[in-house]
Amino acid sequence: MSIEIPAGLTELLQSFTVEVLRNQPGDLVEFALQYFTKLKESQSKEAAVGHEQNSAFRHGKGVNFVEEPMQTDSENGEDEEDDEEFIAPVINRFTRRASVCAEAFNPDDDEDDDEDAEPKIIYPKADEQRIRLQETCKDILLFKNLDTEQMSQVLDAMFERLVSPGEHVIDQDDDGDNFYVIERGTYDISVKVDGIDCCIGTYNNHGSFGELALMYNTPRAATIIATSPGALWGLDRLTFRRIIVKNNAKKKRMYEIFIETLPLLKSLEPSERMKVVDVIGSKMYKDGERIIAQGDSADSFYIVESGEVKITMRRTKSQLNVEENGAVEIARCTRGQYFGELALVTNKPRAASAYAVGNVKCLVMDVQAFERLLGPCMDIMKRNIVNYEEQLVELFGTNMDTA
Repeated sequence: MSIEIPAGLTELLQSFTVEVLRNQPGDLVEFALQYFTKLKESQSKEAAVGHEQNSAFRHGKGVNFVEEPMQTDSENGEDEEDDEEFIAPVINRFTRRASVCAEAFNPDDDEDDDEDAEPKIIYPKADEQRIRLQETCKDILLFKNLDTEQMSQVLDAMFERLVSPGEHVIDQDDDGDNFYVIERGTYDISVKVDGIDCCIGTYNNHGSFGELALMYNTPRAATIIATSPGALWGLDRLTFRRIIVKNNAKKKRMYEIFIETLPLLKSLEPSERMKVVDVIGSKMYKDGERIIAQGDSADSFYIVESGEVKITMRRTKSQLNVEENGAVEIARCTRGQYFGELALVTNKPRAASAYAVGNVKCLVMDVQAFERLLGPCMDIMKRNIVNYEEQLVELFGTNMDTA
C-alpha cells in the first residue's frame, strides 16, 4: 500500500522532535499542545504583519548557538536554563527536498523478523579504544534507554573517525549515512540561507549529530565542519535503525502491554497509562546490588519487570546488633510489584533499603513524573502504607516512622 506524505509534514515533525530532544519534557502531550499552539500563533502573526519572526532555541550543554539559531540535524544537548521561556520555532527556514533516502523504515514493520539473521556490523577495538568509546557515549541521550546487550551491539558497530580542521563531516542536503558522537574537537554548525552559508552554532568537545536524517529519511539539515583536530565515533544507518529506532519501538510496545497488567495502574485511563510508558525508563541490577538505601532522599519509583528484590530495614542506632548492622528483611518484590513509593508519598527519606536478588530489571520513574502522573493511584499506595506500618510493629514493636 502506498501512502502519500502530506507536504510539510516531515519538516513539521522534525522541528517538533528537535524541541522534544532539547527540552526533555516529562509530559509529551502537554509539551506538544504548548508547542503547536505557539507555532500556530507565530504563523498567524506572520500572516498579519507580513514578515517572518525569528525563533529562539535554547542553549544546550556542549553546543552553543549564535545570534539566530535554527533547527539542525543535531540536537543532543541537555537543558541548563529551565526557567527560559519556550518559543516555538518557525519551520521551513531553509528549503529542503522531501526525502532522498532509498528505503523507508517503519519500526512497526517486520516485528517478528529473526534479527539474528541480519548481519551485525562489528569493528574490532583495542581495550583502550573501547574504554574511550564507553566514556564518550555515557551521556548520549539516544543511548539512555538501551539495555546492556543493545549498548554492546552499538559499541561493537561504532567506528572511529579522525578529522582535521576545515574537514566537512556531513554536508547539508546530502543523504544521511552515519550518526556521529563527538569524543573531542570543536565543530561549526552551518546552514545555507538564501544561498549564503551561516554558522548558527558550535560543538565543543561534546555532543552528537546526524540522527534526524536517519530517523526521518530526510536530507542532512546542516553542514558540520571541524574547526580543530578531533575524533568522532560513527554508527551506520542500518545499525542505528535496527537497534535504536526499531528496538526502542518494540520496547515501548512491550511496556504498554506490561503496564496494562499492573493492578496499581488499573485506575489510570488508557491515555494516562500511555503517558507513563513515555516517561518510564529501565535499569538492570546485578545480584546483591543496592537499588535504594535507607535514609537517602527519594528520587525515583520502581516496578519490578523481572527478577526479585529484597527489602530490608535496619534498626535505630540504639537497637543495632553487631551482626549485619541490624538489617532485617521485611519483604520481597517480584515481577509486577513496586517499591520506593513510600518516601515519595510521605515526602520523607527512604524508610528501607532494596537489594537485587539475582539479576533484576526494574522500570524506573522519576519523582516529577510520579507526582504528575500517578495521582489517581495514591489511595492504593496509602492503603499499602498502613500494611507496612503493621508489618513494622510486628517486627520491631514500633512503626519506626523516623527510620
